[in-house]
This record gives sequence, structure tokens and C-alpha cells, in this order.
Amino acid sequence: MRDTGGERRISRRVLLSAAALSSAALASGCAGAGTQLRYWSLFTGGDGDTMKRMLADYRATHPGVGLEDVTLEWGDRYYTKLAMAAAAERAPDVAILHLGRLPAFAQGGLIDPIRPDLLQQAGIGSQHFPDGLWRRSHYRDQLFAVPLDTHPFVMYYNVEICREAGLLDEQDRLRPLVGPEGVRAALRAAKEVTGSYGLLVESAGDGVVPWRLFWTLYRQLGGDLLTPDGTRSALDDAKLTRVLEFVQSLSRDGLASTGMDADAAIALFSSERAGFFWQGEWEVQTFIEAQIPFSMTPFPGVFGPPFAEADSHAFVLPHQPERTGNRHRMTYEFVASLLRNSTMWAEGGHIPAYLPVTNSDEYARMVPQSLYRSVIDDVQLDPEVWFAGSGSRLWTDMTAVVGPVMDGRMSVRQGAAEIRELVQQLLDTPNPVA
Repeated sequence: MRDTGGERRISRRVLLSAAALSSAALASGCAGAGTQLRYWSLFTGGDGDTMKRMLADYRATHPGVGLEDVTLEWGDRYYTKLAMAAAAERAPDVAILHLGRLPAFAQGGLIDPIRPDLLQQAGIGSQHFPDGLWRRSHYRDQLFAVPLDTHPFVMYYNVEICREAGLLDEQDRLRPLVGPEGVRAALRAAKEVTGSYGLLVESAGDGVVPWRLFWTLYRQLGGDLLTPDGTRSALDDAKLTRVLEFVQSLSRDGLASTGMDADAAIALFSSERAGFFWQGEWEVQTFIEAQIPFSMTPFPGVFGPPFAEADSHAFVLPHQPERTGNRHRMTYEFVASLLRNSTMWAEGGHIPAYLPVTNSDEYARMVPQSLYRSVIDDVQLDPEVWFAGSGSRLWTDMTAVVGPVMDGRMSVRQGAAEIRELVQQLLDTPNPVA
């Protein structure tokens, strides 16, 4: 593949798979035959409802644009269909991609470079985004994505339980939890109040919180998974062991739940059975609707700076054989419109990547969503390799090891050995779309 955005090299496997792309997915948009702009996303549930409102605003302010929007199922199925559509030259004009997935799609020629000049004409530039997210929007020094948000791993807490436990300051905000013992002490105090749990955290089921927790803590220690060129393992045995020992100690000492999937953890926190809950920030509306006294903070600095695992939804241009004329310019205006309207997007918990929104008074008044805004400058995205990113093999394979270690069903020693083995296996596996 050439980096100039010209000729693309797309694998035979992807080309053969393209024939299986569902015609229903391609035809399920809401616009008719006069469609001028096609947009794919993976937003369902609360995020899906919010995106529909944002699209309705776009249609109201751009009556001359026929917009077809298609929503596909989150995860590998979405990315498979997006890759096949690009390979078959039937791709939408613009789509959502997690930044963690960008290396695989850019390397495989499945997305086209973004033209900074056209983005500037729409009023959007690098100065409007955090440096880290903007850097991760590039592949081999070429811009391939425009970030919509970041969605970090955060800490939820029950205000009343923490108040009774003596964990709040004079403003009724949680005092910072510093270091392993600071976190353990807070969980212990909350458990004494609830009589059941200090912390609820997913460690079983089909979710990926164990990976998110591992990457958060490992990065706080300064650990790297891979060498800078992404070709060899850089796992640090001492740091790896320290993280696994800490997460296992929480359940072993009765401070955290064990063997619990995400739905159970959410239900129990909604029932005020615990002082703390660790998860991505997207459950904020769940707890608002449950009408419980909760708030949120960035994930605590257990082993150092309060870094937190995160990914980012971003706009990309799935590969098309030709991108010219008014329709191409319209794509940039569409992206700019949604970015400027992303205060609405923040309602669901995601931190807007567009700084004029993130730094606005309107966003600051959005509580608890704005209380963890500071993490946007320190989010820890996945390593820049094809097997990383939301719903990736890295997430599922790591979760299958870290979860049992958290629950005490696997020893720290065995867990560390299996992590080293699976990282090497992923490194030895070729990118299927390259």
C-alpha cells in the first residue's frame, strides 16, 4: 500500500468476503433514491438515540442534503462489514471507527486519507483536539480520522455511602484515592457501610472490563505491551505481576465482587449495594435513570499518574475508488456539524474530543459528565497494532486471562505466563486485511 492515498492494496481474503456483505445493511438507511451522503455507525441504545437526535439536527439545518444513515451491530461484525464494503467499493461516504482499530484499516487500504485543507475549509483543524487524540488519528504521518470523543475507564461512587464512610470532602466530593493502600482503605470503608460490597467490577461474562482495568494499571506503572515499532513483546514481568497481584487481592480480601458480569454489577450498584463501581463512562444515564445518589471521577492513581484506558470514536472515510466534487466536500461539512453539536453527545458520558465544546461553560455545567473531563489529556489507547482496539482479539484474549486472575480462579504466576504467550501469538499472526 502506498501512503499517498492513491492505489490501495486490499487482501484477496477481504475481496472474496465482500460478496457476502448483507444487502440489507446497505439498504437500511432512512433516505430514498436521491441520497447524496451515506453514513455508517455502530451506535445503539442510549448512544444510538443521541446520534439520531444529532442527525435530525443536521437534516434540519441542511435541507438540501439527502442523508442516509445506517446503524450496524457493535464489534467485529461491524468492522467486518465495513471492511468488506470498502473492499467491494460499496462503502459509505463516512463512517465511525474506533481509533484503536485505525492501524489495521489504514494498513489494509480500507480507509482513505483525510484532506486537511478540506477539513480546514469546514472550520476544523488540529488546534481543536487534544494532542494525544490528534496524533492517534494519523497513520504513518498521514491523517486518517477525526475524533468525535474519548470514552475512558472511570470510577463511579455512591455519594451517600461514601459520605457515611467519611470519604468525601467539604464540597461533598470524593477525596482523591492515592496508591494501592488508599484505594483499598476506601473500599474497606465503603464495605463497612454497605455490609456487602466495597467495589463492584465485571470479571466474568462476555465483557472486557478486565482488559480495561489491566491496561489502566499497567500504564500507570509505565508498562509497555510492545516495542515502539509494534513487532516484539515489551512486557515487563515485575510490572505485570504487580498489577495481577493487586487486582487479585481485591477479591481475595473481600473488597471487590467476584465472578460477576457487567449486567449484575450494574444492577447491584443501581440497588446501592456498593460504594464503588469501575466501568466505562457510558453507564451514566443508566444510573441517572435509576435515581441513585452517585457521582464520578477519573480512575484513581493506584500506581502513579491517574492514567486510564480509553478508546475514541472517530469519523473516517471508508475506501472509495474516487472522492471528488461537492459530495466529498459535503462529507467534511457533515463531520464539522456533528462535532459542533457534540455537547449533546456528551450527555451519554463520552468526553467530546472537540475542544471548543469540551472547554465550554455548557459542558462544565453537565454533572457528573464534566467531572472526569481532565482525563482526556492522559487517556491510554491501545498499542498501535492491527489486533488492538475496541472489541479486538487483544481485548477478548486478555480478558479471558485477567478475569480469572481477578476472581482467584487462576494464579498470578499462571496468568502472567498466559499473557506473555498470547501476546506472542498475536504478534505471530498476520493482519488479515493487509
